[in-house]
Amino acid sequence: MESTSLRRICVTGASGKAGRAVVRELLQHGYEVAATDIEVSREDAEKGLLRADLTDYGQALEVLKGVDAVIHLANIPAPGLQTPSVTFNTNMAMNFNIFYAAVNNGLSRVVWASSETTLGLFFGVTRQQFPSMEVDGRPPRYAPVDEDHYPFPTVTYALSKVASETIAGQISEWSGVPFVALRFSNIMYPEDYQEFPSYWSNPHLRKWNLWGYVDVRDAATACRQALTAPSEAVAGSPGLIIAAADTVMNRPSAGLMTEVFPGVPLTRDIGEYETLLAINRARETIGYEPHHSWRDHIPES
Repeated sequence: MESTSLRRICVTGASGKAGRAVVRELLQHGYEVAATDIEVSREDAEKGLLRADLTDYGQALEVLKGVDAVIHLANIPAPGLQTPSVTFNTNMAMNFNIFYAAVNNGLSRVVWASSETTLGLFFGVTRQQFPSMEVDGRPPRYAPVDEDHYPFPTVTYALSKVASETIAGQISEWSGVPFVALRFSNIMYPEDYQEFPSYWSNPHLRKWNLWGYVDVRDAATACRQALTAPSEAVAGSPGLIIAAADTVMNRPSAGLMTEVFPGVPLTRDIGEYETLLAINRARETIGYEPHHSWRDHIPES
C-alpha cells in the first residue's frame, strides 16, 4: 500500500535547484510544506521560507517539529565549491543532525539527496583535468553502472555521501524508520539543454558521469515517489540511482562506451540512447519513470 498518512513535509535546501522544484511538486499534490534553507531572500522569507543552519542540531530539531517526513536536500552540492574538509564536515554535520532529529521527532520517513558520485565519478578523469579531485578517476568496472557499483568515492564530496548513507543505514536499523537515499545524476533545468550540442563532437567532455543527467522535474517527482512508496518497498535504507532515461549525447550509448571506455564490459543489451546509469532499481522500488528529455527541447542534429 502507498503511504498516505504523510501530509506535512519539511523540505531542506528549499531555495536550491532541486529544492524549489520539490516544493512545487509537493504543493501541486496537496501536501503542506515546511521549507527551510540557510540562504533565504526577503521574498522567500515573505513566502514562509525559514532560515536555518542545519549544522546546529538544535535548529535541525526545530525545523522538523510538527512534520510527518522530511525531504533533505541541504548540503554543499558538489566538489570544488569549498575546501575538502569544509565540504566533508559540513555535509556530515547537516546529514547526521537531520537524520537524528527526524527519529527523535517521530518522523515516519526520511528521503534525502545522495549523489551519483558515490558510484565512482569522475570516470576516466585526471586530477589535472578536475583539480577538486583527490585521486585520478578510474573507468567504471562495467556498464550500465548500477547500485552494486557502490561505494566507489573518488572525491571528498562523494565520501561525505557514502559516510552519510552508512549513518542513515544504522539509524534506520535502530529506529525502523525508512531512509531513502536518492543518488541523483547531474540535475538540469530545461534551459540547460541548450549546452548539450557542445558535447556532441567530443564524447570525452561528459564521460565523467557516463553522459548522464536528470531533468529537475523528474528529480522532484522521484522525491515525492520515495515519500509515498509502500513502506515494505523502502524498508531500511535503500540507495537508488535517479537519472534520465537517455544520455546527453546524440549518438548510441553502446558506441560511446566502445570509443571512450573500450575495456569496460556491457552487462546487457542497452537501448540506442539508453542511460548508462541504470535506473531499474528505482523503477522497481518507488515506481520512478523519467518523463523529460533534452530531446523534447532541442533537435538531435
